[in-house]
Amino acid sequence: MSVDETKPRLGYIGLGNQGAPIATRYLDWPGGLTVFDVRAEAMAPFTDSGATAAASVAEVADADIISVTVLDDAQVREVITGLAAHAKPGTIIAIHSTISDTTAVDLARELKPLGINVADAPVSGGAGAAAEGKLATMVGADEETFQRINEPFQRWASLVIHAGEPGAGTRMKLARNMLTFVSYAAAAEAQKLAEASGLSLPALAKVVRHSDARTGGPGAIMFRATTAPTKPDDPMRPVLEHTRALGEKDLSLALALADSMSVDLPLARLALQRLAAGLGVPHTETPEES
Repeated sequence: MSVDETKPRLGYIGLGNQGAPIATRYLDWPGGLTVFDVRAEAMAPFTDSGATAAASVAEVADADIISVTVLDDAQVREVITGLAAHAKPGTIIAIHSTISDTTAVDLARELKPLGINVADAPVSGGAGAAAEGKLATMVGADEETFQRINEPFQRWASLVIHAGEPGAGTRMKLARNMLTFVSYAAAAEAQKLAEASGLSLPALAKVVRHSDARTGGPGAIMFRATTAPTKPDDPMRPVLEHTRALGEKDLSLALALADSMSVDLPLARLALQRLAAGLGVPHTETPEES
């Protein structure tokens, strides 16, 4: 395929489980693609399909937009330091690894005097979404940088969110992942209660997946633009008060069942205490826990 020099050349560093399916979506990018991985065998499928294999990180620096998907903050810093020594002004380096937000902020500040733009663009959706080109990516970058990377990112992400300045993409990813793993801990408590009640855990799992697919799970209540209490005339307040009433009733019943069997559910007790305020419709008094 001939290279269209009016399009930016893309670079990709890190062709592992996450990086490879993303980079695959760039193989027919008209501006061309340069790839690098410390494992030669990881680059082979790309070079076989027309991409250019780099012998080092430095050789990727001729690209205009470079994606980095490596293990951790230390590797991100090492790779970007190597790129910065050779990259031309105007280069964009996008970090897809989940790292500390301060790392992204520091790198953006350090490289700005060189004319190199750093964006943190972590992804969400898992292996299935990566294979289908339907990941979500949360981008921390200035507006001009975001506009430049939006077109290539659309190749592998069905949702591209401009989260804010560098560091904001990582903060959004951390908030998103926090919800995932807190919900996993809550699911473990639900299984503990079900098991103590003599119920089938696989059957409970089927019910959870079935209902969450229709209600949206935790994301169903994430429609407000603030976490402040709702105003009395807010049109959504009755809905939230209804949700609060249902939640507190069901949590109280679950905790009563757990108490009858001496099953400890600390997350459920905390949820009962925090639900109303979290929904934006706090009580003047804390509800009873049983």
